[in-house]
Amino acid sequence: MKKDASTNSQNARQLRGDCGTIFTLSLIGNRWKPVILWRLLQDRQRYSELRKSIPGISERVLVMQLREMEQDGLINRFVFPEVPPRVEYELTALGRSMEPILEVMSDWGIEHMPQALADVS
Repeated sequence: MKKDASTNSQNARQLRGDCGTIFTLSLIGNRWKPVILWRLLQDRQRYSELRKSIPGISERVLVMQLREMEQDGLINRFVFPEVPPRVEYELTALGRSMEPILEVMSDWGIEHMPQALADVS
């Protein structure tokens, strides 16, 4: 857990407030958040559907990322009072507005991946 009064936290808050790129990356700059957003662009999904559609993500990390994105206003969480409980997630308007960013990032990755992978070998 980070200390709010630490120099690192203060610098992060300053940069997030001054730079649009850093602000955007603070919302989606994580291994799993773009994947989760991409899945939710298709439609509202149950937690179990999301979990199955993202191989390699742990339940703990998925829950943590979903909570962060809900706090940031990117997704809505709906809990249905049933037995067993059903939870669904969908993008907010703010979350949907990230679609062009995700598409450009995907296109760039597809275009440059072969060269980058060849350079590493």
